[in-house]
Amino acid sequence: MSRRFVTLDVFTARPHAGNPLAVVLDSEGLDSAAMQAIAREFNLSETVFVAPPANPAHRAAIRIFTPGQELPFAGHPTVGTAALLALRDAAEGRAADQLVLEEKVGLVPCLIELGNARSARATFTLPKLPEQVAQPIADAALAEALGLELADLGFGAHRPSAFSAGVAYTTVPVAGRESIAKARVAGSFERVMAPAQNGNAFLYCRETEEAGHHYHARMFWPEAGVTEDPATGSAVAAFAGAIMAFDQPGDGAHRFVIEQGYEMGRPSQIELTLTVAGGALASATIGGAAVVMSEGVLL
Repeated sequence: MSRRFVTLDVFTARPHAGNPLAVVLDSEGLDSAAMQAIAREFNLSETVFVAPPANPAHRAAIRIFTPGQELPFAGHPTVGTAALLALRDAAEGRAADQLVLEEKVGLVPCLIELGNARSARATFTLPKLPEQVAQPIADAALAEALGLELADLGFGAHRPSAFSAGVAYTTVPVAGRESIAKARVAGSFERVMAPAQNGNAFLYCRETEEAGHHYHARMFWPEAGVTEDPATGSAVAAFAGAIMAFDQPGDGAHRFVIEQGYEMGRPSQIELTLTVAGGALASATIGGAAVVMSEGVLL
């Protein structure tokens, strides 16, 4: 059977930027192996497969695949799929400002702001707050795996660590833009990262490319078929744990804009909002824009 698909650029308000996403709208009858094969065919950071929800009060159930594996949760697929479904609903006269997606990690409520016929913004509440997990890799080995010097790692109180908000990431603070620009997946990367929960690294620094942004980031995950990712919402969700641990923001709401993908020519902006109560993270949201780029049919 033929299956409709749409591609979008996510975490950007303009075409040919952000993180590309493929959304297969007709996934009934596909098993996991078929979904993985289609994700490899698209060869984007992630491909989403949309199915009817288990609960009819929700908008859809989705499964998320990188070219190498399935993920229980991911940010740019959540934002892009929510924006796309909202745009399709609006075109059919069923506009709504919120919807719920069923993901493997759990229920993900999303708020929608419609733009034009091809663009919308989506903001979702993290279904799982970040937790610190074991980071068994020595700083020197981590620096070597990233093509950096030991002196490049860390700033202020920030040190390499690991957090998960559904997907675990090794979070790596670096001194500044000069250090992060020279980072790469070195030959020892996969061997060094093997003891970690996932063989990835999310690098960040406070020096940004654009005024008004708060962190500059890069993310490497060759094991999942993603050498470098232009925008990684699930990594930013995990990174919220690093902000809480090392910056200890006070009670109230705190908004951050994380820029990513600039070294790849795919500038992206991910909005992270933390709500802190009693010194602890009470809730967090991730949001951004998405633009529809193409529509087609898988034969």
